[in-house]
Amino acid sequence: MQTLTRSLLAGGFAVAALTVGISQAQAEFSLSERYTDSDGDLVADIPADESQWLDPDTLVFAYTPVEDPAVYAEVWDGFLEHMEEVTGKTVQFFPVQSNSAQIEAMRAGRLHVAGFNTGSNPLAVACAGYRPFTMMAAEDGSFGYEMEIITHPGSGIDEVEDIRGRTLTHTSETSNSGFKAPTALMASEFDMVSGEDYEVDFSGKHDNSVLGVANQDYAVATVANSVKNRMIDRGVIDADQLEVIYQSDTFPTTSYGTVYNLAPELQEAIQESFFSFEWEGSALAEEFGRNGEEQFIPITFKEHWAVIRQIDEANGVEYDCN
Repeated sequence: MQTLTRSLLAGGFAVAALTVGISQAQAEFSLSERYTDSDGDLVADIPADESQWLDPDTLVFAYTPVEDPAVYAEVWDGFLEHMEEVTGKTVQFFPVQSNSAQIEAMRAGRLHVAGFNTGSNPLAVACAGYRPFTMMAAEDGSFGYEMEIITHPGSGIDEVEDIRGRTLTHTSETSNSGFKAPTALMASEFDMVSGEDYEVDFSGKHDNSVLGVANQDYAVATVANSVKNRMIDRGVIDADQLEVIYQSDTFPTTSYGTVYNLAPELQEAIQESFFSFEWEGSALAEEFGRNGEEQFIPITFKEHWAVIRQIDEANGVEYDCN
């Protein structure tokens, strides 16, 4: 089987994704040499040397750019006020425009607390010293979303096989549902290799893909249904503008965490702000409740992101953080 090599270059690191079959996994997850992992939990240790700790007066927070950041600045406002109360710090919302910019900001020490999308987690952990500890879940503790392949009525694409010879629109190369999972899926389940059996392009974000298909600018695209469903619920698009031709198993959703070298007491206070937040009546509940989410639950990168690391291995993903 031939492979198509694609790369994402941003701020000094690169991701090379080789589109190979599930059985040809070769990559293995590892941290950048700038970090240590003495306890084997696959995330960067907090530095033992106190002189390396960060204790800024202002904490910078960024939410993954799945849609226009302006949509989420107000959604997170009440939560960030709560974080200010718990930590005693000023908290600033950073309207990041891309996954690579978000990762580079944390790697450079300009971003302290963040929500990284599912597919970006391994890269953020490996290259930016990201320490995820929580994600949103339903009242019963269930969590996650599905990758969907969507098209529009009249596209002539009624099933996945119809994508052969067409162009499939992804979001970005760091996105799980927008690129990584469907690339592995197309090869393993439908025997179609990216760049050989179908062409690809990139919209940049999930909302761009949803709007592009709804407006018939794109024939077919891969998206996270959590984003699609929230856009339908807000009236951005109508459900009948889209047709779903494939839905995956459930994946973990956006994780939230801190940069590795924040002072330990500050990291603990930030964690407390997530787990003590009162959802009822909040803007978070109004927005993310559309997906049934109404609390933050503890997670570990080692356990909850195992399936995503497996997808990266299936795609032959290797991280070069230097």
